[in-house]
This record gives sequence, C-alpha cells and structure tokens, in this order.
Amino acid sequence: MTDKEILRLYNEGQREQAFNEIVKNYSERLYWHVRGFACSHEDTDDLLQDIFIKVWAALPSFKGESQLYTWLYRIATNETLNFLHKLQTHAELRGEELSTELERKIDDDPYFNGNEAQRELCKAIQRLPTKQRQVFQMRYYEDLSYAEISKILNTSVSSLKASYYFAYNKIKDALMKVLD
Repeated sequence: MTDKEILRLYNEGQREQAFNEIVKNYSERLYWHVRGFACSHEDTDDLLQDIFIKVWAALPSFKGESQLYTWLYRIATNETLNFLHKLQTHAELRGEELSTELERKIDDDPYFNGNEAQRELCKAIQRLPTKQRQVFQMRYYEDLSYAEISKILNTSVSSLKASYYFAYNKIKDALMKVLD
C-alpha cells in the first residue's frame, strides 16, 4: 500500500487500519535504522515500540508537507537520539564514554551474526560523533540519498557530504588499525 493510500485511509476515518499499514510498511526499515544506533536487539525493539506510540499520537497533526517516510524517520531519529542521550548520561555517571557502552552492547548482543570484521565496523561507527554516525548509517546502510537525509536531519546537503567524508575516513583508519 502506498503512502497516499495509507493517508487516505487515515483521513477517511480508518485510523487503525492506516496505522497498521504504516507499521507493516516501515517496521523493518525503522528497525534497522534504529538498530544501527542502539546496537542491541532488545533496545531497538523497545525504541521501536516507543516510536510507533509517538507516531500514533502524532498522526492527527501530520499535514503531508513532507513524505510519510521522512516524517517517520525524523520521529525515529529523535527518539533514538533521546535514548542515546540517556545512555550517555548513565555512562558518564559510571565514568565511561558512550562509545564504550555501545561497543559493549555490540559484543554482548546474542543476535549479532556478523564476523569479526563486521563487529569492528560496527564499533568504529559507534566511535563517530553523532552527526557523522547518523549520516554514515543512513547513506551507507540505508542507501538514502543526501537529499533524503537532508530532509530527515534538516541539514544542508553539502554539510552531509562533508560529514560522510569524515566518517568514512575515520572508519577506514580505525579498521586498518584493527584488521592489520
């Protein structure tokens, strides 16, 4: 079902069916979007539930000024950043860095099924500054265009290209050190 059809259903009063279609169409994409930041299956599942609760509550105010997926990604990104901020606060109280906490989640995740190189790639990504991590995740893993990312993050395309360039080089350097 297309986004227009979903929104038509919603506007015609079939809100629950429209919401179910949103969940059906976007759960997997949003799962992997969030998972790249949260680093664990359990945290991602919890966040996804919170995200869809926010979506349900905010649907009446969706005016269609952006594409539905852009709006959903913005909600998912904001919820994930809030989660990471809480994690960072907890990590700081323990005298740790957020990246250390996220790397531990990668190592402890029983659902991680990649090889050692993939694990190191995930860890290198977690060491990036937040904006670089967001841009790299969306561009590399989710194959979003810079224009799409620009709408989601409300940032200029040139800024995103620079962030991706720096992220790519940091990851490359980190992997060269670990995998040599």
